Amino acid sequence: MILTVTIRDDNGQSVGVLVLQPKAFASGSRGYFGTGKLQLEGKRYQGQVQLVEIGSKGAGVAESKAE
Repeated sequence: MILTVTIRDDNGQSVGVLVLQPKAFASGSRGYFGTGKLQLEGKRYQGQVQLVEIGSKGAGVAESKAE
């Protein structure tokens, strides 16, 4: 599954969209991660979003040991 995150200003107007791809983090946790660039008031910004599944670090270790 791929997720999208919409960045909105205080008026609710969309100023950017980030696409989040599934990711296995170096820590062993699983989740989603995405980066992107957007422009606000003439200035360029780069941002990132990270979603980590709670409890996924231990689950990955337990699954590996069970095999």
